[in-house]
Amino acid sequence: MTLFKFKAPLTKIAAIVLLATTSLTACNQQTTNSTTVAPSKNQLQPAIQLVDNYSDRLDIYKEVILTADLSHLSANQKQMLALLIDASKIMDDLFWQQAFSQDKQTFLAAIKDEKVRRFAEINYGPWDRLDGDKVFLTQSEKKAHGAEFYPKDMTKAEFEQADLANKDGLYSMISRNDDGKLVTVAYSELYSDEINRAAAILEKAATFADDKEFANYLIMRANALRTDDYQASDLAWMDMKNNPIDVVIGPIENYEDQLFGYRAAFEAYVLIKDLSWSKKLAKYAQYLPELQKELPVSKKYKAEVPGSDADLNAYDVIYYGGHSNAGSKTIAINLPNDEQVQLEKGTRRLQLKNAMRAKFDTIMQPIAETLIVPEQRKNVTFTGFFANTMFHEVAHGLGIKNTLNNKGTVRQSLKEHASALEEGKADILGLYMVRQLLDKGVITEGTLEEYYTTFMAGIFRSVRFGASSAHGKANMVRFNYFQEAGAFSRNEQGLYSVNMDKMTAAIDSLSKLILTLQGNGDYQGVNDLVASKGVISKTLSTDLARLEAANIPVDIVFEQGKKVLGL
Repeated sequence: MTLFKFKAPLTKIAAIVLLATTSLTACNQQTTNSTTVAPSKNQLQPAIQLVDNYSDRLDIYKEVILTADLSHLSANQKQMLALLIDASKIMDDLFWQQAFSQDKQTFLAAIKDEKVRRFAEINYGPWDRLDGDKVFLTQSEKKAHGAEFYPKDMTKAEFEQADLANKDGLYSMISRNDDGKLVTVAYSELYSDEINRAAAILEKAATFADDKEFANYLIMRANALRTDDYQASDLAWMDMKNNPIDVVIGPIENYEDQLFGYRAAFEAYVLIKDLSWSKKLAKYAQYLPELQKELPVSKKYKAEVPGSDADLNAYDVIYYGGHSNAGSKTIAINLPNDEQVQLEKGTRRLQLKNAMRAKFDTIMQPIAETLIVPEQRKNVTFTGFFANTMFHEVAHGLGIKNTLNNKGTVRQSLKEHASALEEGKADILGLYMVRQLLDKGVITEGTLEEYYTTFMAGIFRSVRFGASSAHGKANMVRFNYFQEAGAFSRNEQGLYSVNMDKMTAAIDSLSKLILTLQGNGDYQGVNDLVASKGVISKTLSTDLARLEAANIPVDIVFEQGKKVLGL
């Protein structure tokens, strides 16, 4: 198919797709008011099909009903939840536009097989997000590294040489003007219709909020959506302490932009706080400054002081939307991403307990039975899984946010590799924190053997997400680094065991390497690390195939929404 783009700095950017006689249907780039170019009857051809030899992948997800106990909430709070879900659905629609050029309904309607259609829904397009973004549908092109954030014909060199305002901005897209030159277009302008609808819903939800600080946050978040200025609402979000309901909403993570890692994608989570679990977790955040000083790296790489008023909380998640719902499902959140807010306020770590438990029961335990030596299987526990996941998020607050050689922030200097290295840092420093807090007597549940062995089983769970995403690359770098360091071994039966002493040494050495690369803003060094270790070996591929043969799901998907919750 041939794509003709309007080269004008339009408020609403659209794309018109002209179809060859063999094409299926008109595939249009959605405009901001979601208009669709309808295909004429004589253009319609047989439905989009699954590519050959891909049917086995359709069963990699296990569906879970996403619900929670709402009996303790007031009528106002339940009404507010319904509105927050409505706003989250708009984030979901916006993410479709950022991820895939075709109109969602037109695209899905062209897939006649219900099972294939559901797989496309889960992946937000024709690319398998847990298999390196492989194309799984006919009549589909390879996924662009820049998704829909940049013109398809733009090269990296062209972008880097262009003189653009807000060039690396989180909240803008790149397009072309009448002269074919690159220009930036703010999200609030490009998606004005959807943005204004979502903002109005948040403002209405604020009128039902029993907690005044939460009501204030909703109003500020609505303003942030309209202005592309999120810092004030991030600060307000960090100041909230007593709200039993929460929502994470807006353009947040930049993983979808695999070209540069600059642009943020729309997503949402609607959450119910578990007050009893949150109380148990509250004590850990105060140790961040102390643990920062003890990091296994030279002083200059740990001179920044992390915020100590950050908090840890456990939640039941009742709705995922947009990027958070695409492919693998997040089970813990660490926000805000704004480095200035992090240094001033720290971060909030949200443990999504119900989703975490679902993954442990359906995936982690069966993996342990298949790939871990019998004598260590008892060490794979929900306590270890919950803690490792939690301290991964806590560890985002450790380390360094700004380079030491005037290259700007770590995120800016490492470009598309920044997210992968940051995820790797959080994984490895999370284990470091567990060990330190066990030694200090702060953690009183579980043993180091539990945390290490559960972490090992967790690597097998995570590497099945593929090596193309930020988390996937981080998993493979860590797996291969640990293997070379002898942190684990594989016997003749293909079963793995953890070497406790060598695991500890590998954690410290990898922590030092990652923190040094970040502090130096060493783009080439990170590029070399990912190229050499961010790959899946033949032996590991064989072991992962055993998990498929055992019918162990790769991840979970949700039956969710107001109807499920009785709202």
